[in-house]
Amino acid sequence: MSEPHALTELVLVRHGETDWNLRKCFQGQIDVPLNERGLAQARRLARQLHSEGLRFDAIVSSDLGRARQTAEPVCQALGLPLQHDPAWREQAFGVLEGQSVDTLRSTHPELHAQWQRHDPDYALPGGAESRRQFSERILAAAARLARQHGGGRVLVLTHGGALDMVWRAARGLPLHGPRACDIPNAGINRLSWGPDGPSLLSWAEDQHLRTLD
Repeated sequence: MSEPHALTELVLVRHGETDWNLRKCFQGQIDVPLNERGLAQARRLARQLHSEGLRFDAIVSSDLGRARQTAEPVCQALGLPLQHDPAWREQAFGVLEGQSVDTLRSTHPELHAQWQRHDPDYALPGGAESRRQFSERILAAAARLARQHGGGRVLVLTHGGALDMVWRAARGLPLHGPRACDIPNAGINRLSWGPDGPSLLSWAEDQHLRTLD
């Protein structure tokens, strides 16, 4: 039985690499698959987590394919089913989804300039979320898991933007401004989460990936 007011450990992992990561494209909520390196990263992640011998109460993933693909070998290694939750999706970028940063700069300079302002309340055209809306969605999903699994440990496979929102909350940083933390593909990030929110335990663990070509 969970303890609703106890600290919960959330182990948050960004999905493995995709070709769009390499091209610096806005993936957003487009369903982009892992590339071969990303699949290898997922296998290394599974091996690392299995070797630690930790007990997880649940494994939760964004419902986007790149997160689910990263989760699959982990679920096999840890012997747990995968729960999908769209609340852990990447931020919706509207008209920017599928575009590279270079293309955005050359074809839509006004949108590029607005994006670079990092205004937390600005939502791009085409059904995008503002950074504040996105942060509220991610933090609510994390708090919900912490309540459901109070005193336990949950593994979450998600996206770089989601991890940035959690990092900012844990460090007491504003939503305005560029990302200020490393978020490697298939890196491991650990937090404790209680009634007062998150506290960092470790961040951007990637020793399990360092011998990949």
